[in-house]
Amino acid sequence: MTNLPGVVLLARHPHQLQASQNLANSLNLAIATSEAVEPKPKFWLEFEDQGLQLRPTNAKLGAPLRVDFMAGANDHRRKFGGGKGQDIAKAVGLNKSTSVSVLDATAGLGRDSFVLASLGCQVTMLERHPVVFALLADGLQRAQELSADEDLLSIVNRMSVQFNNATKLTSEADPTAPPQVVYLDPMFPHSKKSAKVKKDMQFFHELVAMDNDADELLPWAMALASHRVVVKRPRVSPFLADKPPSLQFVGKSNRFDVYVKQGFGN
Repeated sequence: MTNLPGVVLLARHPHQLQASQNLANSLNLAIATSEAVEPKPKFWLEFEDQGLQLRPTNAKLGAPLRVDFMAGANDHRRKFGGGKGQDIAKAVGLNKSTSVSVLDATAGLGRDSFVLASLGCQVTMLERHPVVFALLADGLQRAQELSADEDLLSIVNRMSVQFNNATKLTSEADPTAPPQVVYLDPMFPHSKKSAKVKKDMQFFHELVAMDNDADELLPWAMALASHRVVVKRPRVSPFLADKPPSLQFVGKSNRFDVYVKQGFGN
């Protein structure tokens, strides 16, 4: 992993020092024991009792961001997400098959992966940004090790995460067991006419930036998936790589473009 300008790992708590040093070494990050450093970074990455979190130096940019599958928005999605009738479920083929293997090649904070796993999918998440991968891996590990909720444990045990640039995975993928579905949700510039980005995502977008190679993901995904590729897009936006899909599921703000290679009955 390479050095990340603007991010410093803050190790304020003695009991977290070893974990902080290990993570700083793995991410090749600068480490500090207090905020009295110059120049100030844009972001602090730090272990707190609730888990690893990313905190903007400028508090006006939003609250600290962490991945938590045991509470908050993810827990709400699990309990009230709408089940297999929702568009994402139909897009990956859960109306055609009871269980689907999904490679989420642009995992981000794992929100859609968690929804898919809660619906019964076996989900492998890929994330290429080192800090986002660290947040995601920490959130998944905490849920797998600390949750006493059997339903939640069954969900997170269907999830795994890898640090990888998706398009570099082709040669490493097991050709005997390709994912049935490759799921893509590339970062995209928000239109001035669109709703304001949620505050917890504003500085996340600044950290990660846009996926300028998004169009390259589609042919890669089509070559890898055995059954279909699903692309999540803003409701009004061009097709990825200008390629019309086989079918679409359109919601209020997003749509799912589905590129079918074969049916689940084949």
